[in-house]
Amino acid sequence: MTYKDRWLAWLFLAPTLVLLAVFLYYPMIGTFVESFYSTSFINPNPEFVGFEVYRKIIASREFSEVLWNSVLWTVGAVILQNILGFSTAMLLNQGLPGQGLLRALFLLPFILPGVVTAILWRFMYDPQLGLVNSLVVRLSDAENAVAWLASADTAMIAVIFTAVWKGFPFSMLIYLAALQSVDREQLEAATIDGAGPFRKLIDVIIPSVSSVILVNIVLTLILTFNYFDIIWIMTRGGPQDSTHIFPTIIYETGFGQFRFGEAATYGVFSILVLSVLVALYAIVQRTTSNRRATS
Repeated sequence: MTYKDRWLAWLFLAPTLVLLAVFLYYPMIGTFVESFYSTSFINPNPEFVGFEVYRKIIASREFSEVLWNSVLWTVGAVILQNILGFSTAMLLNQGLPGQGLLRALFLLPFILPGVVTAILWRFMYDPQLGLVNSLVVRLSDAENAVAWLASADTAMIAVIFTAVWKGFPFSMLIYLAALQSVDREQLEAATIDGAGPFRKLIDVIIPSVSSVILVNIVLTLILTFNYFDIIWIMTRGGPQDSTHIFPTIIYETGFGQFRFGEAATYGVFSILVLSVLVALYAIVQRTTSNRRATS
């Protein structure tokens, strides 16, 4: 590439870089700076306190709960979403009658906006009128309905289930595309050798799509950790902070309680976790690309 071509490339990249700097990197730097100040709605004059806000938050019970909830929410939703997505993709890869209609039906949860999904499932979890309790009562002969979103024991399970219902079609699409690229000759050879469906799944299919599975897991970890709509609309982090994760605690602390310094500090912790996940995604992508180039 000549000197002129290099400058031309930077010229075409300049608008995108300016937009990234204004709408992404400047707010991130501003959040980091804000975390060193004690700022609130009552006391709008920033007071520099250094790492005092960090020390206060790390020592609080709220931080440990938010951290645990974030891990439980992210890992639980991602594992179930990938299992359900892979299983559905396997089903749709069998050439069933009406396969096009089935794919369209399975995609409906993913097409719905997160706000609509949260409102829909909030009504379905209603103790008196909800479909979920109606089914539970009929199948288990239970006398009392379960207040799914009003109990600290069941609220996280309820929102995770909703997130899985909303997100599994994304994984299904990725796995379905990967399954269609599996070598048919290997499957036929395994069949001739007497391998059953389970052995073909373990010995042929999963190794063939393992790189796609790994990339999709890391990608869904990033998306789920940073998801906001479902939890905020369904529970607002309650009851008793049992469903508060980093995005919801940032919103409530900053825009609900006007403790901007603490909200910025939570934002820094969130950025650090997301940076690790993004770095992991980049490593997985590079490893996968190198493996394909050498194969």
